[in-house]
Amino acid sequence: MSDEEAVARQERLAEAADAVVRASIDEGPGLPGVVAGLTDREESFYLGAAGRRSLGADDPMTTDAVMAIFSTTKAITGTTVLQLVEEGRIDLDAPAKTYAPALGDVQVIEGFDDDGSPRLRPPRTDVTTKQLMLHTAGFGYDFFDETYNRLATDHGQPSIVAATRESLRTPLLFDPGEQWQYGSNIDWAGQVVEGVTGQSLGEVMRTRVFEPLGMDDTMFALDDRTRPRLATMHQRQDDGSLVPTGFVLPEPEVHMGGHGLHSTVGDYLAFIRMWLNDGLSHSGRQVLGKETVRMAEKNHLGDLKVQMLPGVIPSLSNDAEFFPGQSKSWAYTFMVNDEDAPTGRPAGSLAWAGLANLYYWIDRQHGIGGFWGTQIFPFADAASVGGYLEMETAVYDALAA
Repeated sequence: MSDEEAVARQERLAEAADAVVRASIDEGPGLPGVVAGLTDREESFYLGAAGRRSLGADDPMTTDAVMAIFSTTKAITGTTVLQLVEEGRIDLDAPAKTYAPALGDVQVIEGFDDDGSPRLRPPRTDVTTKQLMLHTAGFGYDFFDETYNRLATDHGQPSIVAATRESLRTPLLFDPGEQWQYGSNIDWAGQVVEGVTGQSLGEVMRTRVFEPLGMDDTMFALDDRTRPRLATMHQRQDDGSLVPTGFVLPEPEVHMGGHGLHSTVGDYLAFIRMWLNDGLSHSGRQVLGKETVRMAEKNHLGDLKVQMLPGVIPSLSNDAEFFPGQSKSWAYTFMVNDEDAPTGRPAGSLAWAGLANLYYWIDRQHGIGGFWGTQIFPFADAASVGGYLEMETAVYDALAA
């Protein structure tokens, strides 16, 4: 492809994405504000914003808005794990308690006794870091699992969003390796990283990922430079209206590798671009080895498949599933669509999302990726996920044209 053709392609895709972003604010139930972006292997060629940072306020949403990115944190934690695997400091198949000793205390919950007490037993095998990376270790989330929700409501188990050590101390829902269950597995993978390095996860990310990629606005605890740009969280009401809330991620006792980061869309596009470029940063630094990236992007679940996420706490999540009826697998650490998606995304692409309705995809085949950022509960909000999928579809339609 000539330089002129590449520029024309970028312009065509950016125009298609921007039309969706602009329309998303007012169409249907609408959105308060959205930031979205696209990148190819060379650069971020689209970054757009529409709407307001907070409903009822005058501040427009801007492309440098800072957001709580929730589970889009996971792939960044997974990258640090893979770096340590490359260095021979983590064995994915070894007991993870080797690196995070608290995992040696974890038990399996088999239900509740007549008096409501949890029935617990030791797991038949140790949890491995591989299982943590693949969500097969046995950990869950209270907003996606009835047992965890009962532990929270009846037994005072703190929400994982509290970012405390106590919030990590949940039982396994099954013996390690038996099922795929989305949950706090990557938070524990972050503890593995801390145990190996002797550093906080945030420091590991800063030196090994953020600085090489120029991700200056990505961090666990906000600072004076990023706090004024924080977008307001909104709650979708039963009548479809949106209400600004006072929700912010708490000052973390533990750097939660599964959900705790703040970032901007521009920063996250730099991370996506590294994965498009076989682990190479724009400045030429090898963040991950080429062979590691090519290994990590593959399905590592075997015969297990990604399942629908049931919305157990309606204020936090609706029932959620990408491309219902299609097979989905899990890589290190992304969802993999096993079939060509209806949006045009080819089979084998990587993707995931964050609880406040943030979504991204990485298409290494075509060398393109995108990110859609909003701050809305509950997850799988029809207007936000619908807008994201519409943007992705528009991009692939423009690509085909």
